[in-house]
Amino acid sequence: MTTRTASHWRLLAGLLRPDLRRLGALGIALTGAASLPLVGPQLLRAFIDRAADDVAIGVLLGIAGTYVLLGVVGQCTQVATTYAANHIAWAATNALRERAAAHVLALDLAFHRDTTPGALLERVDGDATAIARFFTDVVVKVVVGGLMLAGVVVLVTVEDWRAGLALATFAVLTGVVIMRLREHAVPATAADRAAQAAVVGTIEERLAGADDLRALGASGHAVAKLEEASAAALATGRRAERRNVAIWAVLSGLFALGALGMLLGAAWLHAQGLITLGTVFLLFTYTQVLRMPVEQLTEQLQEVQRAAAGAARIADLLEQTPALPAGGAATLPAGALPLRCAAVSYAYPDDNQAVLRGIDLDVPAGARVGLVGRSGSGKTTLGRLLLRLVDPTAGTVLVAGTDLRDLAAASLRARIATVTQDVQLFRTSVRDNLTLFGAHPADDARLTAVLAEVGLDGWLAGLPEGLATTLGPGGAGLSAGEAQLLGFARVFLRDPGLILLDEASSRVDPATQARVEAATDRLLAGRTAVLIAHRLSSVLRCDHVVLLEHGEIVEQGPPRTLAADARSRFAALLALDHDREGVL
Repeated sequence: MTTRTASHWRLLAGLLRPDLRRLGALGIALTGAASLPLVGPQLLRAFIDRAADDVAIGVLLGIAGTYVLLGVVGQCTQVATTYAANHIAWAATNALRERAAAHVLALDLAFHRDTTPGALLERVDGDATAIARFFTDVVVKVVVGGLMLAGVVVLVTVEDWRAGLALATFAVLTGVVIMRLREHAVPATAADRAAQAAVVGTIEERLAGADDLRALGASGHAVAKLEEASAAALATGRRAERRNVAIWAVLSGLFALGALGMLLGAAWLHAQGLITLGTVFLLFTYTQVLRMPVEQLTEQLQEVQRAAAGAARIADLLEQTPALPAGGAATLPAGALPLRCAAVSYAYPDDNQAVLRGIDLDVPAGARVGLVGRSGSGKTTLGRLLLRLVDPTAGTVLVAGTDLRDLAAASLRARIATVTQDVQLFRTSVRDNLTLFGAHPADDARLTAVLAEVGLDGWLAGLPEGLATTLGPGGAGLSAGEAQLLGFARVFLRDPGLILLDEASSRVDPATQARVEAATDRLLAGRTAVLIAHRLSSVLRCDHVVLLEHGEIVEQGPPRTLAADARSRFAALLALDHDREGVL
């Protein structure tokens, strides 16, 4: 526990280290923001005492003008401290978000398999936001509140030690009461937030299934569930609000009693001739000023805990190490790349049973090999091995004679590419979707030529803003075939030597399939290709086909030769595939 605590506090300190100058300036501004409210009552005392002494009106106007000027300076100081704190906080936490996101992307499939996207989003963004609030709210309010509290007690003690002691005692007791009251209110507030989250979750779930709910006549049930969740949220909200109002009432009563006590005590001191009338007002005003720092200090304790928890969670995330070792420094040559799997086996870390066993495969440069087999035969796992998303538990995967584990990551990602069934498109311009936000830079002429190469020139011409047109979220508005062709265009920009193609035409109609297959031929020309096939008819255009069953190669050879052999397993699967397509 001590090590983890030290780790996350080191993380917070590391975030602020690049902004030490700004932190120094912020410290000066915070000191000013805490000091200025304490000067105002001093000016008011001077005004009252001078007025009682019948001084010249010019003196009173000077004091009043100084008081107004002090108020303006105080407001400007608050704006400056808020701006500086936000700038430092968001600059630091944005850097933390980038660091955490990059680290998450570098982690292997085992981590992502065990961690949901929602949990990652909460860690990378939610916890970073909690830390930002810690800097912008907690640090500023705690520092200002602490300085103000100390300043009020010191100034009142200077005026009269008895008043100072009474005020310090009152501040401590009030802080204890506030903390106890807030602890009492926390469960109700937590229940209210949970109920509100349940309402949002209910709405999201019902909207996601709106078509099915309407089609099945279950709309009434959906509305009833929403009303039930809303009623629960209303009840918990009322309960939480009642407790918050009770806290406010108790605090108001406490400070009213404190102010009354200070006023009576100051009046007694004045009657004894120990303090002036202006000092009576001064002590009363300081009691009112005390409320803000006491409330701020007690309110922010929970935020400190949240920020510390967020920092601990991010620190824990950053301490996660990839199970996949870093690659070496070798690079791949230009042109088509030969591929070889030598006695490759693989078993997932949490599974003792091997998914692949003793895979031996040679793919010459420029050849096309189709991987076929039933679901669970190991096709996807073999594809992950070829992309080095996982490493074999036995054997070696070599590309151009180099073990994938010896390749530099940049060379591997540049020379080995993949197009999956579900192409990930983003809610941004066509240009950014093709270049992946500049990761594969290309000018507009090159992008236009690549889209024409895959047969999307007509589609591009119909876009209202051409390459600057923003696509819908997840590629909304595009057909499955257009999305696949955009995936092809991305690969064209990289010009890899080895391509893994996860059957691009399996989700499209026959007419679109012809377009996709034509683009596939252009994409694979002069490149080595491994095709994971779902429609077996598509591998008839390959040079070689490999049939997997239970993680082993049970048959391989030229596809047309195997198809012509009535005794081959491939021929039997092909006949079944043709029967299924005929039914469809």
